Amino acid sequence: MAAKDEPVVIKKYANRRLYNTGTSTYVTLEDLAEMVKRNEEFVVQDAKTGDDITHPVLTQIIFELENKDGQNMLPIPFLRQLIAFYGDQMQMVVPRFLEQSMSAFSKEQERFREQMKASFGKTPLDMMDNLPTSMKALEEQTRRNVELFENAMRMFTPFPVGMAAQPGTDEPEKKSGSDKSDDIKELKEQIAAMQRKIDSLS
Repeated sequence: MAAKDEPVVIKKYANRRLYNTGTSTYVTLEDLAEMVKRNEEFVVQDAKTGDDITHPVLTQIIFELENKDGQNMLPIPFLRQLIAFYGDQMQMVVPRFLEQSMSAFSKEQERFREQMKASFGKTPLDMMDNLPTSMKALEEQTRRNVELFENAMRMFTPFPVGMAAQPGTDEPEKKSGSDKSDDIKELKEQIAAMQRKIDSLS
């Protein structure tokens, strides 16, 4: 049994069954989705190795929800952009940006709900007339998130790690091994500074 302020441990067995150690019952992915909606903290562990497998399980929940009719939330352009970032130098920045964006959206969701309710609680014609106004706050939040991301990107150097511009040209120049190490160190420092900047902007 988990302590009061500690997340509930969910054990996943080889037969793919999930066991809630807090309630001593077997649960499904749908049950875990409901726990998330109720803001109940939990971690998923491999029952045999004890490894934390929360990330792949949450990803599986999203996959299951996205495959249900009428529940798609992730637009195709977003999915394409997200896939393109894997393996890219920007991959290390994207999670932080998405986390900040969703955190900001969550803080504003009650105001959004009230605005949507005010619009959708009328006749279908009124709903269409008032929809642009009700979505204005959401669009403003999205704009701020994009600005936040752009400001963070300006902190990066214009050339990839291990490359520098030749004097008087726009062409990158190969560097020695020691120079590459210096660039990697500098990039790490820039990333740390960028994260501090993101925190201050948000």
